[in-house]
Amino acid sequence: MTFAVPVVDISAYVQDGPAGQRAAVARAMDDACRTVGFVQVVGHGVPDAVAAGLAGAMDAFFGLPLEAKNAWRTPPEVNRGYSPPKSESLSLSLGVEAASRMNDFFEAFNVGASQETYPHAPGLPQPDYAANTWPDVAGFRPAVDAWFTEAARVARTLTRVFADALGLAPDFFDRLTGHSLDVLRMNNYALPEGTVRLDGDLTGMGEHTDYGIVTVLWADRVAGLQVLGGDGGWHDVVPAEGALLVNLGDVTARLTNERWLSTLHRVKPPVVDGTISRRRSAAFFHDGDVDALITTLPSCLEPGEQPRYSPVTVGEHVAAKLRGSRAGVVNTAADREAARVLAARS
Repeated sequence: MTFAVPVVDISAYVQDGPAGQRAAVARAMDDACRTVGFVQVVGHGVPDAVAAGLAGAMDAFFGLPLEAKNAWRTPPEVNRGYSPPKSESLSLSLGVEAASRMNDFFEAFNVGASQETYPHAPGLPQPDYAANTWPDVAGFRPAVDAWFTEAARVARTLTRVFADALGLAPDFFDRLTGHSLDVLRMNNYALPEGTVRLDGDLTGMGEHTDYGIVTVLWADRVAGLQVLGGDGGWHDVVPAEGALLVNLGDVTARLTNERWLSTLHRVKPPVVDGTISRRRSAAFFHDGDVDALITTLPSCLEPGEQPRYSPVTVGEHVAAKLRGSRAGVVNTAADREAARVLAARS
């Protein structure tokens, strides 16, 4: 089976192009979301200088000594700040123990939408909308803020494409995202030789699905990201030049009764001469309002078909996932996703 991630040009939506052009984009997006769940998005309009600024900010922070980075570590329930290597296990967000029983070796820094982001919605629950902790690194915050703003714009543009592709009202996703749980996770996959025993089971980031509506990913053009295909096998995916990798999350799969796929993926960067090849990525998660109730869209149910998922709020769903990945509490509410992981291993 040939596996490929479709390329979709969204410039007709970014530039408010003619209705016919937007309709063609929506059809292409529907096909990609039905068949793969990952998309190479071009025509997104993010300036190269903003991407370069993000990469430089990540290099400046992750290049610090571990002791310095640990000063910005936060408790597991606060999805902000620094996560050192081997402190998380993404597969537990699906209720699946990692095959190697070793936590993921990536390190990360998270920032997200806070109460300050949404002054029109006072009293948002904490720590869901926690204030950010910013490292004392020159230029870090403005560079990251600039990327966060652009990624949020792309994510909201994509939800307009999604609404058209699903035949929904143009403002359907706006109703779910007035105070969206948006998080930017900057990842670094690199460990000095000898830090861990390098073997075939070493995992950069364990197999998982993303939690929310849509993820917008910037990444180095370095091997490592693998996507589970319809053939049950794992396939390498490297972003095309200038493209952003976009994938659907669990909220969208629940809304569409899996007509659209929340595709399993993982990261296994290559080991060359006993050293992990460095890889950077930054995932912007557009998850939806913490109190938004997610139920299956009637238009995504065939006659006589029943919803595959019970109603759940975005907050309840994300909290269960984070308890798994960050606090090590196995998520028992992800049986459908866990079954796909176990089937892929067989």
